[in-house]
Amino acid sequence: MDRLTGLSAFVRTADLGSFVAAGRVLGLSPSAVGKAVTKLENQLGVRLIQRSTRSLRLTEEGRAFHERCRRVLDDLDDAHESLLRTREAPQGRIRLSCPVIAYHFLMPVLPEFMALYPDIGLDLDFSDRIVDLVEEGVDIAIRSGQLPDSRLMVRALRPFQLLLCASPAYLERHGTPLCPRELAGHRGIAFRYPNSGKLQVWPLRQPGGEPEPRVDHVMTCNNMEALRGAVTGGLGIGCMPDFLAKASFKAGTLVPVLFEHLDAPGQFNLIWPSSRHLSPKVRVLVDFLAERLFATECAPM
Repeated sequence: MDRLTGLSAFVRTADLGSFVAAGRVLGLSPSAVGKAVTKLENQLGVRLIQRSTRSLRLTEEGRAFHERCRRVLDDLDDAHESLLRTREAPQGRIRLSCPVIAYHFLMPVLPEFMALYPDIGLDLDFSDRIVDLVEEGVDIAIRSGQLPDSRLMVRALRPFQLLLCASPAYLERHGTPLCPRELAGHRGIAFRYPNSGKLQVWPLRQPGGEPEPRVDHVMTCNNMEALRGAVTGGLGIGCMPDFLAKASFKAGTLVPVLFEHLDAPGQFNLIWPSSRHLSPKVRVLVDFLAERLFATECAPM
């Protein structure tokens, strides 16, 4: 910063021909401007301005240095103006990482975002692997579960609902359970978390003291799309997010099971590196997604 102050003092003095005029523009005293130029000369080891009692004159080295410094300061001014314009109208590309299933709730709202901010481009990475935001240069990610990494900032999205679902054909063959204990003996399709390998626990409210119902898991899979396909195909009962089941409810290929016995809020978070300044483009996306996603409940039909 001292060197930049010296460059500014030198360029303004060379432009205006005096320390007094340069100080007026920079908001400094003539003495402060003179000292800044002298310090710059000492750092460079060369005389830039010849002083006399009546005038200032650039040396040959000073003229060459002035031309280059003028271009540097002009570039800085341009960069500053560009940044101010960016804050008024955010622009640039955003790298967004999210789980594969996220396209169900993300893609419907993105056209509105891109219409609001036409100068922002999105680089979407749909993957269930844990992405290191800092190492891989990701601007923002959508994740669920525990977030132990202290390098991350977090903003919680509205919760969604987890539902138990089955196909009408399956229920016609095996019957419809009316309480959690009636799940005993039913065929289940279990979701296995791809990162931990643990099986998802069905979020049922159990009456006091009653054991968990024993469900025969005839299939496990680590992809929610595959789970929905298996449940829709009549292979068993499965647990999935409401936004994934919504279209199947409307089509009549899935129906909810034991809805009144579920205690099942799900949660996604927006996360970004804490060491990275939240740029205007990222801030508007964070605010937009926090406002739009899961803003309406998906009640089972």
